[in-house]
Amino acid sequence: MAMLEYNEVVERKYIVLDGQPYEVLTSHVFRKQQRKPVNATKLKNLLTGKVTEYSFHQSEKIPEAEIDDREVKFLYKNENKGEYWFCDDTNPKIRFAVTEENIGPQAKFLKPNSVVTQHLFGDKPMDFVMPITVDLKVTEAPPNLKGDSATSGGKVVTLETGATITAPLFVNVGDVIRINTETGEYRERVGK
Repeated sequence: MAMLEYNEVVERKYIVLDGQPYEVLTSHVFRKQQRKPVNATKLKNLLTGKVTEYSFHQSEKIPEAEIDDREVKFLYKNENKGEYWFCDDTNPKIRFAVTEENIGPQAKFLKPNSVVTQHLFGDKPMDFVMPITVDLKVTEAPPNLKGDSATSGGKVVTLETGATITAPLFVNVGDVIRINTETGEYRERVGK
């Protein structure tokens, strides 16, 4: 396990703190008046999803987490239990469920048979890496009214996964649109 200096703990690094794996969301090295430099960070616990703030001092060394990846296939969502079911991409017999809290808000854009990457810390499954953009079909959209185009607003549309987003007024039922999964925003119309 590699050891990091306090100023090497930067965004997108994975570290181990108190035996738990964390992803560094933000970091800022600064010096308060005559004191030694400090790295103020915001960390996300990869097992629980909780975000915390922690300051690393100049004398500290922090172990870098060894994170493995595996490809998994999304199968379906159990609406009653709030579970998302996945299987190993190479062996469909190996199935497991993940709760909505653990998978995150991007899960609403997952289509059945989508392949995503799952991080592993040792043998413990952690978070998922979703594609940044996905193309989804619009299943419900309110009709356009004459004069709507004068306003620069949008309308709420429902996608094939059940997610709802705000899209421009020209988007209709049957259109395929590209969505940014990190922000949940409409990007562009890609087809019918």
